[in-house]
Amino acid sequence: MERELMTSINSTSRVEIEETKIKSFNKDSRTSRSFRVYDGEYAGIQFVQGKIDIGEGYKQAQGNLALKRPYKFALETVSRHRDKTERSYTDKELMEITREAVGYLKTHFPDYIFSGALYVTKKTLKMENTAGLDCSNTDCTLQADIAIKHKDSKDITDGWFSIGQRNFDFKKFTDMADNYLTNFTNMAELPEELIVQTQYYGYLSKLTECLEAENMALGTSLLSGKTGEKIFADSFTLAHDVSDKETWFTPFFDGEGVVQPNDRRIYIENGVLLSGYADKRTADKYGVPHTGSAGFNLTDIPNNGYTNLRIERSDKTVKQLLGGRLTIVPIVAAGGGFNDKGEYVTPVQTALLCDGERFIGRLPEFAIKGNMFDMFGKNFIGVGSDDPVFNDKQILVKMDYSK
Repeated sequence: MERELMTSINSTSRVEIEETKIKSFNKDSRTSRSFRVYDGEYAGIQFVQGKIDIGEGYKQAQGNLALKRPYKFALETVSRHRDKTERSYTDKELMEITREAVGYLKTHFPDYIFSGALYVTKKTLKMENTAGLDCSNTDCTLQADIAIKHKDSKDITDGWFSIGQRNFDFKKFTDMADNYLTNFTNMAELPEELIVQTQYYGYLSKLTECLEAENMALGTSLLSGKTGEKIFADSFTLAHDVSDKETWFTPFFDGEGVVQPNDRRIYIENGVLLSGYADKRTADKYGVPHTGSAGFNLTDIPNNGYTNLRIERSDKTVKQLLGGRLTIVPIVAAGGGFNDKGEYVTPVQTALLCDGERFIGRLPEFAIKGNMFDMFGKNFIGVGSDDPVFNDKQILVKMDYSK
């Protein structure tokens, strides 16, 4: 009988900011374990938070074999450890950085009220089993999330900016604040050609749903029956990528301990759909490629859904891709999304006009509209090679809009 242990260790130190003042400090640390035993047909699983004797954890898991959770697959045997930590922070250092950040904002932008938090997060996920698997992934970042409100505004908040770094560069923080706030009260007009410049992660939600192999097999996906077909632009390549430097806290292994070659698996290449994503159960059930996509379910057998989707970058910067055109950057956009036909609409409460790198002014409220196949097809401009505005990659895509 094989045994497996998954251990999640999360710790956070957080300084809260309210009305441009430090409000509180909180610290949290928790350890969760998932004990698993396998008899060739079924898995017995026991989830525990906090301390427990290892032998007792496995004993309880073995007792849970009676629940007959089906799991017939061979266990993984990879041995690898990755620690992406670049710097550790004491609570004193975090407090000092927060004081400096609040002081800078208060001094340079006295017409604004700031709230939010600066916090250090460290996460470790480990998997080990009696078949030989021994993997761990550790990461640590310092994140600043800042909500902004002009003193004359009647809204609860006028927007926000956020920056996370493994080795916190204070100048990058102040440069971002300067960029967002210097022209924030300058009202601008919407350009006739609307090019959205933003982090693309939210735009991938429908595509993530459509690429789920079970949905594709059952015909409930917009991509069902399209494997091998050209569905998007030539320049659009999409991969599960856990090698990326902006992969924050994401393990290189999936919930079954599967590791991708070069930490990458391509699903759409040059616009052509190669496959959906599937864990071992889904691949076996529907006869589709196994892509190492099991989620981290600590309380039950693995479920399909582990994806860290990334659009391949262009070799051009954002400004080069724009060729002199302006963009709009949504800051607050709530109340919309994709429907079941892949149509996208969302109202934008706050947005800034941008030359690709620097903000020019603030735009009136409007709504953006598009379609998944157009957004990643004829209207897809690219993902820049540089990281202006967000200190992270950003997509450029043409959208329709209504005022």
